[in-house]
Order: sequence, then C-alpha cells, then structure tokens
Amino acid sequence: MNLLQSFTCNDCFLLQYGRVNIEATLKHRGILDDSDEDEGYSEEPNSPDNPTPPVQVNHISSDGDKPKNGFLPQQNGNSVISRDDKLILVPEPPTKSDGRADDSKLSDEENSKNVDIDNCEKYGDFELSNCFDYLKVGVEAIIEDQVTSRFQAEELKNWNLLTRTNTHYEFISWKLTIIWMCGFFIRYFFLFPLRVFICFFGVMWLTLCTGLVGYIPNTAFKQWLNRYVSIMCFGVLSGALSSVITYHNAENRPKNGICVANHTSPIDVLVLMCDNCYSLIGQSHGGFLGILQRALARASPHIWFERSEVRDRHAVTTKLKEHVSNPENPPILIFPEGTCINNTSVMQFKKGSFEIGSVIYPVAIKYDPKFGDAFWNSSRFSMMQYLYMMMTSWAIVCDVWYLPPMYINENESAIDFANRVKGVIAKQGGLVDLVWDGQLKRTKPKKEWRERQQEEFSKRLKLE
Repeated sequence: MNLLQSFTCNDCFLLQYGRVNIEATLKHRGILDDSDEDEGYSEEPNSPDNPTPPVQVNHISSDGDKPKNGFLPQQNGNSVISRDDKLILVPEPPTKSDGRADDSKLSDEENSKNVDIDNCEKYGDFELSNCFDYLKVGVEAIIEDQVTSRFQAEELKNWNLLTRTNTHYEFISWKLTIIWMCGFFIRYFFLFPLRVFICFFGVMWLTLCTGLVGYIPNTAFKQWLNRYVSIMCFGVLSGALSSVITYHNAENRPKNGICVANHTSPIDVLVLMCDNCYSLIGQSHGGFLGILQRALARASPHIWFERSEVRDRHAVTTKLKEHVSNPENPPILIFPEGTCINNTSVMQFKKGSFEIGSVIYPVAIKYDPKFGDAFWNSSRFSMMQYLYMMMTSWAIVCDVWYLPPMYINENESAIDFANRVKGVIAKQGGLVDLVWDGQLKRTKPKKEWRERQQEEFSKRLKLE
C-alpha cells in the first residue's frame, strides 16, 4: 500500500510539474493571458494552501500576418500546434544544497542562448513557418491542381439520363433502366446510322463543291461563291451532330483581320463556319481531318503547318501578315491556346497572332454539357473515336458570342494584349481565366519557372 501511495504521489507531482512548466513557457511566449478573469477550468480545485492561476488560451500573436515559428493559426479547434524543442518537458537545473543552481549548468544555458543569437544573425528572419505557404500549395496541387483537371472531361453535378457516364446510374432501379435502355436504342440504332449517312454525304458534298470553286479564277464572284458554299456545306455537316447553335451579337461578326476564340474541340471550326466564312490556320493532320483540310485549301487560302518545325512557325507569321494585309481575304480563324481545353477555362494565349498589328475579333464559345460533351481529349481518343462519341450523344448545344473588335493600345506589349483579349473571352463565356500554358498537357514545366519561385522565396527570407 505504501508503495502504491508512493507511485501515486510521484505521478501527481509529475503532472503538476508538467502543467506548471507548460504554463510558464506559454506565458513567456505571450500566449497566455494574464487577466484575472477565469473562462477555462482547472483540473484541480483551487485551495488557500495551493492556489493555481486560471489558464486562458488566446489567439497567437504575430508580426502582421506572419505566424510565429512553431505555431499555426487556430483552425478546426486546434489552438496551438508546437514543434518547438523548448516546449518539451525537461527537468530544472540541479541545485546545490544551499539552494543555488549549479554554475556549470547555468553556463551551458548561457552558451546555448549565445548560439541562438548567432543563428538569428546568420540566418536572418528565416523560420520554419516560412515554408507553410509552399507546403499548402503543394498539397493543394496534389489533391487537385488547376492544369491537369482542364484536360479531362467536365464533371457534371448531376445526371439527367442524357449525358454519357461510367458510374452506372442507369442501374439504380428497374424503372430507370427501362427509360435508359429506350434512350440507348434511339441513340445507337436510329440517330447514329442516320448521322453517319449525313456525315458521309456532307464530306462528299464539301469535297465536290470546294473542288469546283477551286477552278474559278480569283475574283469577287469566287469570294462570294466560296462564302455561300462554305456556310452551306458546314451547315450540312452540323446536322450530323444534331447541333443546336445560338449566335449572339451578329453585328460584331468578323469581316477581315484575325478572329480568335477559345478552343474545346475540332467542332469549334464547324460551329463558327456555319455562320461565316473563315480562313483556317493550324496543325496539319492526317486521316479524316487531312481530307477536310485538303478540300478546304482548294477554295480558300488556308495555312497548315507542323508544330515540331520551328522554321514553319516563322513562315506562318509571314503568311499571317500577308493574309491580313489583303482586305479581300476572309478573316483568319485562330485558336491561340494551341490545344483543346474542356470548356471550363481559358488558358494562356500565344502571342504570335497578336504581334501582327491587325484588328482582333474575339469570339467566346460555350457548350452545354448536359446533352453532349464536346471536349476532345486527344491524348486518349483518336479523331474517329471522338466522332463516334459525338454521333452517339443526344445533341451538341452551344452559344457563340461575337465580341466587339479590339486593337492593341499604344505602348502595350503583345503579351498584355493577348491577356486582355483572353480576359474578355473568359468573362463573356463564364470561363475561368488561367495564366498556365496549355502545352503543359504534353510537356513538363520549364526549369525557369521553378527557379523564379526559388528566387521569390529567397527574397522573402531577407537574407543578405
């Protein structure tokens, strides 16, 4: 029994010692309030013989918005998170029989304080809390970053029996399964064969008409006929997708110069060509797209190039200037992003088309994903697979806004002009305006970006 009482007394002494040590350390750091008002509770009742001051934990004081090293702002009920070695319980310095502390131990403490002062002078204002922002951004990027999610199909908040899904919502109940099977039969056994026939007829009709227009001498009549044939043929092709397109602000329809738009899929060209005639510029393709490109090139001046060849890129700039310098040429359609985005955002515009000095006609395209997702994930699906998915969807519904023409301001760089146009398109289409390069879909981030972040971090440390 005496042994048990001895252990109990020792445990109480350690607990009391630990509590007092923590309170003293926190008060020294300015975390505890010295006010006499008691809003907490004590594990042991106060007594005249052993009074204990009330404990109150307040917000962490900081210099501005910068948290102290070892502490995080109060979140989710955690008032203090400490990793400071000084808060680890250590025994007090051993005392001599006369009650004075050991001189050797005190000298060691003084030496450690001097070392801390030297470290502060050596490392300036550096604290471990300086890296909290970078850790937070890194964790957020791991969970969901702003770039890679733009190269995947948009996720809908709910399912309406119309959109394509892999979650098997259609098998929740037998009633829902019957309705879904009826829609499946209509899409795959009625709409799909009909759309394949319309697409085949439209391609043949486009090839024939553009071939005939190509033999006509380059006169005003040819330009008028080319515009009429182009709108007619692309209108037939749009029927292969059951397209429902609404055009807004027709008074701002491009007449010449350069037309720029956000890029979601190759259907963007079809959507715009159903209402106006454009000259196209872009990467040369093979297969089905190659057939269309060669057919269009017979009737109107188009520019096709290989992205891997830098010399062609310089030649493209020269051809752009030659094209816009002729007022008789139709406006040239450009997608400055350079890749397909899932129609939730607008990514970085390449500055090449904004260096020409010509008038820019911004166009915003917004698809309604409830009836069919128009985004083309080119890294996952081929062109024929994409067309198969489009033709087995219910419809392609979208809105097109023609925006007022824009000119580069005096003393404005091409990059600033491109960002200004991009912001106008994003605002009108209800899209997120991002600064990231769409080519991150295929390439790794540049080394210069990482070095720039390191340089900014070193400036925050205020090191000499």
